[in-house]
Amino acid sequence: MEKVKLIKELLKTAQSRQKSYSDVHRRDLEFKEDDWVFLKVSPMKEAIEVNGELTYEEILIAILDKQVWKLRNKEIASVKVLWQNQQVEEATWEAEEEMKKKYNHLFE
Repeated sequence: MEKVKLIKELLKTAQSRQKSYSDVHRRDLEFKEDDWVFLKVSPMKEAIEVNGELTYEEILIAILDKQVWKLRNKEIASVKVLWQNQQVEEATWEAEEEMKKKYNHLFE
């Protein structure tokens, strides 16, 4: 238990130090009407069709991995999903049950 307490204290110290480093470089930004600002955007490979509500539907391209998360007294199956307009690094973990409901053909 003493080692656990020591580790927790060291983690807390490290987190505090990192926060103080980042706080030095962070500043609150406020803009007024007619202010000019530069936005950083990332280029996308595919064109996205936006509906009337300014949203779009993600399309599943592939299932990259499968994993079972073990909790105290239950297991949750998850799949790593690659979406159409995203890179492999941006793949997300989704519940396998939900993906089977929407994309059953990929699980056969």
